[in-house]
Amino acid sequence: MANEKKRSKKLTTASGIPYVEDENTMSVGSRGPLLLQDFILHEKMAHFNRERIPERVVHAKGSGAFGTFTVTHDITKYTRAKIFSKIGKQTKLFIRFSTVGGEKGSADTERDPRGFALKFYTEDGNWDLVGNNTPVFFIKDPKKFSDFIHTQKRDPKTNCKSPTMMWDFWSLNPESLHQVMILMSDRGTPYGYRHMDGFGSHTYSLINDKNEMVYVKFHFKNKQGIKNFTDAEATEMRGKDPDFAQRDLVEAIESKQYPKWALKIQIMTQEQAKQTPYNPFDLTKVWPHGDFPLIDVGEMELNMIPKNFFADVEQSAFAPAHVVDGISYSPDKMLQGRLLSYPDAHRYRLGVNYEQIPVNKCPYMVTNYERDGHMSVNGNGEDAPNYFPNSFDDVYPDESYKQLPLQLDSMVADWYDRNGEGDNDHYSQPGLLFTKAMNDYDRHNLVSNIVGAMSGITGEKRDMIVNRQLCHFFRADVNLGMAIARGLGVDTDAVMKELKHS
Repeated sequence: MANEKKRSKKLTTASGIPYVEDENTMSVGSRGPLLLQDFILHEKMAHFNRERIPERVVHAKGSGAFGTFTVTHDITKYTRAKIFSKIGKQTKLFIRFSTVGGEKGSADTERDPRGFALKFYTEDGNWDLVGNNTPVFFIKDPKKFSDFIHTQKRDPKTNCKSPTMMWDFWSLNPESLHQVMILMSDRGTPYGYRHMDGFGSHTYSLINDKNEMVYVKFHFKNKQGIKNFTDAEATEMRGKDPDFAQRDLVEAIESKQYPKWALKIQIMTQEQAKQTPYNPFDLTKVWPHGDFPLIDVGEMELNMIPKNFFADVEQSAFAPAHVVDGISYSPDKMLQGRLLSYPDAHRYRLGVNYEQIPVNKCPYMVTNYERDGHMSVNGNGEDAPNYFPNSFDDVYPDESYKQLPLQLDSMVADWYDRNGEGDNDHYSQPGLLFTKAMNDYDRHNLVSNIVGAMSGITGEKRDMIVNRQLCHFFRADVNLGMAIARGLGVDTDAVMKELKHS
């Protein structure tokens, strides 16, 4: 009787109709056929059949948390964005971590970049910063993105992951070398999500209250300390606990060990951008910290796990197109491509009204003339006009938010070679990564991981793919190329001859 008193909510259908028989379907006699009129059966089964929305094509396996961002340093000389308006200002945020290439059921410790997507709920709208745990990427032109992702997915014949596909693509696209070397190091298997850094990766711009513009890169440096799995440890964890990163994040936050990251930025003036020896908008390049030092901005803390994973993590949607006043874009070609593709992916996966879902909804006033479509749940504008301009409401464009005009260096529209003169040095930065940024332990593991991964290349084109990729490693650093070649049992004299003739 005591337990019955605690039950204060009636069992109802989705339309709110109370019902009793949730476990037994109406039938003709105890062993007879079922009756069509028991619509509860149909409602439950029809909903069950539709529980799975399409998984993300990339970043399908992920984890998420809510938190706060607090400003600790003044950067108002660079930006008028209200999120950075004063020291001590706090802004609520949501973050989604993820692997990139695996499906929803894949393991958290796969060798893969990690997504690092942030949604800041600011009073000027939601700002989405969609990056990775690496400062660079495999390609620098968005037209190649679908081809690249196909190589990270499954072979259309065998439906298995294919090292041959991956290395064939990478060997044919030398701009991938920088990211490949990061991926093949122990940074490719981070110890969960709390012990890795995050990067906006792309070049963005900041605009101050004087309409002065500078370029910016965003860095999130974790305060827990960098920690990675070795390849052997990651492989073991895949079998022991494929949801390791999710479990680690949940347990840390629920035990009040709130993960924290320091937000830092790099700033480059427009004049400096013209003088850099590399393309500062190339996603396969970093800005050297010696030339463009990190500037402290604030601290991010994650302090709440969503009450329902599907509602917030699975339905969360991030788009680099969503910038707020004081933050804008750059000529970064990959960024320009993502401005279209990300919102388009969300409209397909979640529906055209995906920004009405609570985790994606701006908590402040939203006023526009978009109406109808699947799952419009915000009143659909009620009886207000659905066109602009009109003579009936008092909505107006606020001129103070007008964006700066875009200044272009060239008026010639053409298909420029992404690896043309001035954009074809794919080896200097990977070479520095190997010789300067890594210690002996890192270098040993990098070579071991590359040898293990390239050993999976098979088929009649194997030698061609292996030698082509080895040429890239040799160009980055001879010692790196030699170590990998020896590990693969390759005739280094043959590779050096090919290197001289290519």
